[in-house]
Amino acid sequence: MATFPAVFSMSPSPPGRDVLEIDWTFFGELCRALALRVSGNYDPELVLGIAKAGVIPGAVVASILQRDFASMSVTRIGSAIRPTLVTEPPPSVSGRRVLLVDETCDSGDTLKLALSAVKKLEPAEVRTAVSLRTGPYTPDYCAMATEAFIILPWDREVILDGELVLRPDYAAKLDESSPGYPDSTDS
Repeated sequence: MATFPAVFSMSPSPPGRDVLEIDWTFFGELCRALALRVSGNYDPELVLGIAKAGVIPGAVVASILQRDFASMSVTRIGSAIRPTLVTEPPPSVSGRRVLLVDETCDSGDTLKLALSAVKKLEPAEVRTAVSLRTGPYTPDYCAMATEAFIILPWDREVILDGELVLRPDYAAKLDESSPGYPDSTDS
């Protein structure tokens, strides 16, 4: 049986912020590492993913842990605006041990908002987990910590004018980033 490190860690090389492209294979490894980290000292009854992107690692972690899965929705328009609760957590969190999952965490604003909403429903216990911690806020569990700009596999390409293309903001980040991290095209 394979074992996975509890936490991966990368630091960017000065002077600029590096870009880290996560491919689907590496994403799977992050989810396995996160599930192993959680299972070491917490036994959630329900994994709650924060939509949109936190639903993806949340569902995978729930499947690995063989636990129920549900979601809630938080949105953010623009990077300077605080997150807004769109969909409340389900009533099924009441009285249960909950693992609240998001894909990344920087300031913690999204996790703090979601955590506050979950606590109003009086779970037995709630802990937080992310695949990637990119800033100062520290959730209870994370699979990898890095200061790099993250490109996730489900966000890399978008449809513009009927064509599947590299997201323009990601293309700009890739153009300005310095070499140093392997991306999904390196072997």
